[in-house]
Amino acid sequence: MSAKKNSTNMVALVTMCFIFAMISFVTNMAAPFGVIWGNQYEWSRMAGNLMNFAAYLFMGIPAGKMLLSVGYKKTTLIALATGFVGICIQYLSSFSFLGSYAIYVYLLGAFVCGFCVCMLNTVVNPMLNILGGGGNRGNQFIQIGGTLNSLTGTLTPLLVGVLVGTVSASTSMSDVSPLLFIAMGVFAAAFVIISFLTIPEPAQERKTTKYEHSAWNFRHFVLGAFAIFFYVGIEIGIPSQVNFFLADASERGAGIAVNGAAIGGAIAAVYWLLMMVGRFSSSLISGKVSTRTQMTCVSSVAIILVLAAIFTPKAVTVNMPGYSAADGFAMFQVPLSCLFLVLCGLCTSIMWGAIFNLAVEGLGKYTETASGIFMTLVVGGGIMPFLQNIIAKNAGYMNSYWLVVAMLAYLLYYAVIGSKNVNKDIPVD
Repeated sequence: MSAKKNSTNMVALVTMCFIFAMISFVTNMAAPFGVIWGNQYEWSRMAGNLMNFAAYLFMGIPAGKMLLSVGYKKTTLIALATGFVGICIQYLSSFSFLGSYAIYVYLLGAFVCGFCVCMLNTVVNPMLNILGGGGNRGNQFIQIGGTLNSLTGTLTPLLVGVLVGTVSASTSMSDVSPLLFIAMGVFAAAFVIISFLTIPEPAQERKTTKYEHSAWNFRHFVLGAFAIFFYVGIEIGIPSQVNFFLADASERGAGIAVNGAAIGGAIAAVYWLLMMVGRFSSSLISGKVSTRTQMTCVSSVAIILVLAAIFTPKAVTVNMPGYSAADGFAMFQVPLSCLFLVLCGLCTSIMWGAIFNLAVEGLGKYTETASGIFMTLVVGGGIMPFLQNIIAKNAGYMNSYWLVVAMLAYLLYYAVIGSKNVNKDIPVD
């Protein structure tokens, strides 16, 4: 490989990792913002998250087609511009003159941001897999990008918790406007920087425009698309309900009377921190340990941890790191169930990259289209947590995690059986 190509690939890798970080930064605003809006409208707690992921349903396949028609770089630039607009709309919802319409303006902004992160995800996952050459090394590159994704996922709920402190009737989006300004600046800066970068365009190099088959002809891809539907529901649902549980000062919740929202945000941030640790660890071993083995292991452990959380009484407590306006960062007593659920971050950390890697393995020229379809099914990150929140409201926070157990069981099936490519006879060159 020439020095010039090595240099280009390194720039592309750094660029994709940065974009991966931005995806989590935008996506993870939804749950802590839901704590703010939920104080005024109970139904809205997971509505922003639902709107964010609902955009995937509409944009996933078009985003895949964009990769084929305009390439990776232009798709990225369009996504960044869309994200900037979405954040501006969310900021607009902080103005008091909107009155009761403010929540709908916020939801519109969340929906527009969903278009952005869908396009970015459609770009970054196949590109990292391609840069790694597919297989275990492709998974390794995705996990490297995922490490930065988890870092920003850790910082976002933590920052919102610090800015908000205790949620009250007067708490509004204006309290988190500094975070929105940061997001606007990041999007604008990223747009300018990427405009000057050279990114490989594998889809543009292919001359074939009409294919005999499609990604839907590969069974392991179809099952993988459903796996990602459930996975994103798991990834978002686990920390979101932990956050709501700790922020709920009533007997129904954790019963933390002072700074529950801030403590909940900080402890939810620990989940994302552990995801970062897990992804970094996976990036070190993925060249030697197969993706399927890793996926089987973490799915099994996650099921055990969630079951432990469900059956552990709320009265059993443990000290975990948190934040309050009075004490700053300190150790706070919370139900032991929260620790079990937060530890799931180590397990869910590698699932995104592993599922994508297994699902597109052997797809060749169908990869870009498959990526778009794959992203459409990410809508599960909005639907499943929304359903989990309904269960939590009616049956209790911990009982809502039975839904998570069921989804994890499917991921275990996919890792062991469903991810095997049984359609190797289809030409992909």
